Parts: sequence; C-alpha cells; structure tokens
Amino acid sequence: MAGSEPHAVLDLRERAAYERGHVFRATSLPRRLLELRLPGLVPARGTPLAVYDADGALPTLARPTLEAMGYTDVRPLAGGLEAWRAAGRPVVQGLNVPSKVFGEQALHAHGTPQIAPRELQARIDRGDDLVIVDARTPEEYARGCIPGAISVPGGELVLRIGELVARPDTTIVVHCGGRTRSYIGAESLRRMRLPNPVVALENGTMGWDLAGLTLERGAARRAPPVGARGRALGALAAERVAAEDGVRRVSPDELRALGARAARENLHVLDVRTAEEYEAGHVAGAVWAPGGQLVQATDEYVAVRAATLLLVCDGLARSVLTGAWLMRMGYPNVAVLAGGVAAWAAAGGALEHGCPAALPWGFTAARAEVPAVAPGDLGDATVLCVDPSDVYARGHVPGAAWLCRSRLELTVAAAAPDRSRPVVVTCADGLASTLAAQTLRRLGYPGARVLDGGTRAWERAGLAVERGATRLLDTADDVVQKPYDRGREAMERYLRWEAHLDAEGRSPYELLPRT
Repeated sequence: MAGSEPHAVLDLRERAAYERGHVFRATSLPRRLLELRLPGLVPARGTPLAVYDADGALPTLARPTLEAMGYTDVRPLAGGLEAWRAAGRPVVQGLNVPSKVFGEQALHAHGTPQIAPRELQARIDRGDDLVIVDARTPEEYARGCIPGAISVPGGELVLRIGELVARPDTTIVVHCGGRTRSYIGAESLRRMRLPNPVVALENGTMGWDLAGLTLERGAARRAPPVGARGRALGALAAERVAAEDGVRRVSPDELRALGARAARENLHVLDVRTAEEYEAGHVAGAVWAPGGQLVQATDEYVAVRAATLLLVCDGLARSVLTGAWLMRMGYPNVAVLAGGVAAWAAAGGALEHGCPAALPWGFTAARAEVPAVAPGDLGDATVLCVDPSDVYARGHVPGAAWLCRSRLELTVAAAAPDRSRPVVVTCADGLASTLAAQTLRRLGYPGARVLDGGTRAWERAGLAVERGATRLLDTADDVVQKPYDRGREAMERYLRWEAHLDAEGRSPYELLPRT
C-alpha cells in the first residue's frame, strides 16, 4: 500500500461499517455496488486491487465478479480488518477522511480567519455589509442554511463571487455544514487576492444550530449568471494559481492521446461545472464532479491516487482552482483541459448531452438469463427486496423481506429456506434486483425471477406499497445518517473529532463507538 505502483484499496463492507473503522485511504465500495461503480473508480482493469472486509468473507464472494469484469489482479487482505487490527495497525473512523484531513491542514497552514456563530448573528442583526455564501450542494443548502445565505457551491466561488460583491469593504462569509468546505471555499477566495475580508463560519450550520440559532429552511437564492466581471476575476486568479502551483494544461489532442491509453492507465475526465452546464454538453465520457464536491469527497470519484485526473470546465477558472487543491492534497497527476469544453468541440471532439445513466456491468447478460414477472402476477412467491434499507422503508412490495445484496449468499436461506419455491426479487428500478436474481438462480433457486421494472413499475400499475422497515432480515448497515440527523451529541462528537484529525486520519476523539 505504501509503494509507488498504482493500486486501489477497496473496503467491500457496507457504508456504516466503514464509517466505524477502516484502513486510512481505503475507498468505500460495498460489494453490492461493484458492477455499478468500480469501472468509474478504477478504469484500468489491470490495476492491482487490495480488497478487504471484516474477516475475509466478502472478498471471496466478490472475486468471481471482479475477475469476470476483467480485474485479474485481486489481492484480498488475509483475515480482513480483524487481522489488520490484531497486527496493531491503525484504523480510522468517518467518511471522506482524506479530504477532511486536508481541510484541517488548510485551516492551520493558511490561518483561515473564522467568525463565531453568535458574532455573525450580531453582525446580521446590525445590518453590517455582508455577503454570506453557502459552499455546499444546492440540496444541502435548501435543507438549512444561515439566514440570508446565497447558494454558491465551492467550486463555483472563483467564477461567481465577482457578481455578488461590488464593494471592496464587503465582508464575505463562507459556510458549509461543518468545517472542510468552509475552509477550502474561504481559501479559494483568498487566493483570488480580493480586497474584501473573507472569513469562514466556525463549524458551519452545525455550529450555528449548537449555538441555539435558527437555520433558514427551503431557501432558493442563487448567484446571478456569470458576467464580464466574474469571468475576468476568475480568469486572472486561474492564471496566477496555475503559475504558482504548476497546474499542467493539456490540449484536445493530448486528451485524445490520454484516452487512447485509458485501458492501461487510469484516466478520469472530470467535469467540474454545474449540473446544468454538464447536461447541456460535455466531453464524451466525462464524469460530472462539481469542483467543491470533488475536493470534499475525492474518494467518491477516484480510487487510485496515481491516476490521471483531467479536469474540464468552460475555460480555466474552475478547473485550475480545483486542480490546484487536488495537487496540494497529494494527487500527483492532475491536469486541466486548456480552453475547456469549447476548445474540445472546436477541435472536433465528441460531446454528450444529458446525464447518462450507466447500467451495471453484466446487467444485459443477467436480464437475458432471469425471467421477469409483471406487477400483480407474483402469486405465492417469496418476495425479496435488495434496495438500500432506507429506500425499502420508504416503500416496498407488501410482504417483501429486505436483504442486503452484498451478503445475499450468506443470508438468503433465512428468507427462502425452500429452494424449490418461487422467489421474486425487486428493487426500485429493477437493476440490482436482476443481478440478485441471477445470483439466486446460480445458487440453486431455479424459480428466482425479477419484478419487471421494479417497485416503481409496481406503483405505476396502481398497486399499493408497504411502508416502514417491516421485515429486515439482515443488519441495516448500508446507510449512514448525517451528524445533524443524529442529534446534538452526535454533532458535538463529529466537530470535536474532525477538529483534531492528524495527517493519518486519526483523532484522539471517537466519532462513533467502536464495534
């Protein structure tokens, strides 16, 4: 793991188990998502994959799938995480820990100015000249923001702040839900060398809530369209940051050459613009990865640190600022597309439109192998749901039992002990359930079928669903609640844990009780 050979370390357990303790820099990839997410995380299939779970069971189950997908260099961790711990090796808690570590390092390295929640409330009450920007996603912003804040996701700040701040003495306040995106957003603005004071809200919306202050719910304010001033400020900052940090630019022809080697070398073409811009037209094959989220949760997009990360925007401002942060995080092969999408199109490069919905690897073959049953024709079949447990709780076929697809082979006997009886598998859209039904047929359930179109088709047929976690036949460890959904104590624990992270993702304070 410490060597220079490109590789990925994959934790095949469910998300909540990963959060409680994992190997630092391991990518969370539950076994049930291998077919859907692994080709995007590790494009080059000759890449060595170190895989683990708690005790070695899941890598054994996953190996045939990995090899069928073309990943032939699979290296299970002997004895799993239990053996890792027994050998005295460290584990870390939390999600997206490398990015959170980097946020804390940025805070201390740059001395990011902060403002306490009650001080900000006092300044709002006085009518001080402030612009408050929320650097999170629009969805998080709408759920609850600082009163009066404007939604400007972190990667957009460099391009859009010029449209929001006209006077040099206006104080700019950047906030997120906790800490990381506030600091990175504030430092992005400080790198622009604006004359304005720039501060980060201490502990974000969680700190605001813990201080007894009220969040604004359902806000819909957005930055205005980018104009000449915003573009000029963004371009100036991008040129300076690119020179200072050595951000490499590639031409459309060089991108084509990189793409030709993609089967052998891990290449990620990442479009850091807004969702609307991406859907209007993007480099064919590019993945939408808005800049702020790419820095905040890099391990959700990239599993091989030595991969080439090629960032694309409409010019340079957003791609350069995002790329500079990724380089400072330690990613060695970062570049930006010179001239952005327009330059690619002008050079004859192919564009795609919309947001392509990827089918899981192997789905077409599984669909041909697994018979489908129409809604309303279930008969006396045992119905199994392999949705995420929270999706199951929101609505499922009445009487359906829930199982986690990652552990299906280990748990299905409790739900369907008689292999000769018919079984119908469902999920929301029929994708994961088709793969699960294929697994059951190969396990010796000849009557395993899939609900055609999944639970959505069931509802479209006018059939009622059952709500609630009514028949959970496995541990529902696949969903992680946000700290603010867990209550005051959880928020306090989270902020204390994050503030004390060291360079290896360890903290003297526990985020969650260890199991």
